[in-house]
Amino acid sequence: NMLAKQLSVFLENKSGRLTEVTDVLGNAGVNLSAMSIADNSDFGILRCIVSDPDKAYQVLKASHFAVKMTDVIGFVCPNTSGSLAKVLKHLSENGVFIEYMYSFSNGDVAHVVIRPTDLEGCERILAEKKVDLLAASDLYRL
Repeated sequence: NMLAKQLSVFLENKSGRLTEVTDVLGNAGVNLSAMSIADNSDFGILRCIVSDPDKAYQVLKASHFAVKMTDVIGFVCPNTSGSLAKVLKHLSENGVFIEYMYSFSNGDVAHVVIRPTDLEGCERILAEKKVDLLAASDLYRL
């Protein structure tokens, strides 16, 4: 399956909230593969890819965090200038809008996580353009 489950955790802007999330996940044996934090003056949103999304969702809920699960797409591109632009161009030329994205490079490649408005269309276009899609199971293990 190419659609991966991402958790979005809402965090009040107060000291220690992120520590609590990582503590809850760590105690449950859940590993964080990738994460991104966006915040405004009132709250932050931690978006993360974890080794076991269902378990993470349950333990965070049980610890009274506001958390939701969202489908995202992961892909790999060469860690060279212009390679990400090329992939994004395929999507924009086909009318796929990206709500948000985060990425990290690792040696010769970059791993990218995107949340497009049209998941199926996005997946189809990336496959047609021979973009190296990451299976959900591989993304969870990064």
